[in-house]
Amino acid sequence: MTQITAAMVKELRERTNAGMMDCKKALQECGGDMQKAVDFLRQKGLAVAAKRAGRTTSEGVVQCYIHAGNKLGVMVEVNCETDFVAKTDQFIQFARDVAMHIAATNPVCIKREEAPQEVVEKEKEIYRQQALDAGKPEKIIDKIVEGRIDKFMREICLLEQPFVKDPDLTIQDLLNELIAKMGENISIRRFTRYQVGEEES
Repeated sequence: MTQITAAMVKELRERTNAGMMDCKKALQECGGDMQKAVDFLRQKGLAVAAKRAGRTTSEGVVQCYIHAGNKLGVMVEVNCETDFVAKTDQFIQFARDVAMHIAATNPVCIKREEAPQEVVEKEKEIYRQQALDAGKPEKIIDKIVEGRIDKFMREICLLEQPFVKDPDLTIQDLLNELIAKMGENISIRRFTRYQVGEEES
């Protein structure tokens, strides 16, 4: 059996932000395999997040991020269940990170269900036409369009985007980790991104 060292626990903690004991347990469960331990902790976060999903989030913060040069700014509202969690450094830092991420990536919506239908339909038409122009057989065109729409959704939906500070994690992964750590349901409710000279959509 692989010896679990303090250095391994420290590395896993740095990669996942999970607690020391959770990291040690994950490494033990996964026989010292670092990647499996990362996945194990993510799944645990996912399980906690699923359990908390139905709970009301009526507390929270509005955080702002103004990019250097004052030409680009973001306001984001992140909700949680209690005022206590809303005031923690980790919660506030998460909201700040999300605001900064939105400034960098310019998502269209928070999750797939909120993607504007006309935008999605327009993309489907474009992908279908591209596939036809490329001479693809009719029977596989739907599959091609489906695959490209899935990729498009991952690009425009905030929760599915790779986090700009750590592309191995999506915003959803970060959110799940925070929910697991705080023991509360947490949600990104809305955001607005302002850029000087840009028309409002």
